[in-house]
Parts: sequence; structure tokens; C-alpha cells
Amino acid sequence: MMMAGLRERKKEETRRRIAGVALELFAERGYDAVTVSEIAEAAGVAKVTLFNYFPSKDCLALDGIHDDLASIVARRPPGQTPLDALRAHYAAPAADGPRDVARMLAQVRVIASTPVLMAGVYQAHMGQRHELAAALRDTAGSETAAQLMAAQITAVITTVEEAFFQRLASGTPLEEAGRMLASDVELAFDQLQDGIGKDKS
Repeated sequence: MMMAGLRERKKEETRRRIAGVALELFAERGYDAVTVSEIAEAAGVAKVTLFNYFPSKDCLALDGIHDDLASIVARRPPGQTPLDALRAHYAAPAADGPRDVARMLAQVRVIASTPVLMAGVYQAHMGQRHELAAALRDTAGSETAAQLMAAQITAVITTVEEAFFQRLASGTPLEEAGRMLASDVELAFDQLQDGIGKDKS
């Protein structure tokens, strides 16, 4: 078991190193100007090894941009609602703060400046929404209700994340941006829980 755990850690370290090298090259030279072969060489791995971790070049740039919302809902403890499970998931990093702000901002800039990656984000967002709808089907009551719930949840999460990135990009100190993110997460899930049409006065 210890050897298996060590292998998994080494694999994750290799994966992170490849993704980090790719992002540095994309940020420095632009996504379109960098080849997969150059990334593999800079990361010190064979090209076939790179593809074992990332099946395509765009996967390198889009790594980690979406959480697996469907799995969060599916693996929630008995008695916990889907919204409560998602609230807990997003409240924790909001309180702790992100680990690598510079990396996140670099990734956002690379994606925002590359049309093919923006299209990839849109496709990933749609896939995330449909997977979440499937996970919500049992509690939503109907297919339509599940789809509507998933659409609202993913839109709210995307809006909160975009506001956080925009604050950091505009120079808001990390600690302050983190406090605002935590507040946004609570507001977002309160509105999802209560319904946006409810009188808040």
C-alpha cells in the first residue's frame, strides 16, 4: 500500500510539473506558438508520457478550471442536500485562500487571450452542467427541474469565480479578495437556497 501511495504521489508530481511548465510557456510566448514537443522537452518527459497525463494540448491549458460538481453531489454524506455539499466545497477554499494566485491569473490570461481555449471553456462548462443535472435528477423531481437547477448552480459558481479573478487582476490584495470571495460564496448559496424572487428586505 505504501508503494502504491508513493507511485500515486510521484504521478501527481509529474502531472503538476508538466502542467506548470506548459502554463509558463503559454504565458511567455502565447498558446499557439508553443508545441507539445517543446512542453515535453522543457518538462523533462517523453512526448508519449505527456500524452498519458494530458490527451491534448488544450487539456494542458485548461487543467483544473472546473470542479467535478457531479461527484461532489454524488459523494455527499447521507442526509446532506446537494446545495449544502456544494456550499461546503466552495466555502473551504474561500476561507483558506488560493494556493498559487500568480498561476491562476496566468492561466486566466492565457485562456482569455486564446479563442480556441475560450471555446474549450464553454464546452467544458456545458459538460459540467449536464453531468450535474444527471447527479441532481433523483432529488430534483424531474429531468427539467434537474436541468434548471444545474444551470442556476453552474452560472452562480462561474459568476463568483469571475468576480474573484477580476478583483485579483485589478490589484485587490489577496487577503481582502479572499474575504470578499467567502462572502460571495455565502450570498450565492443563500440565494440558491432561498430563491432569488424572495424579498430580502
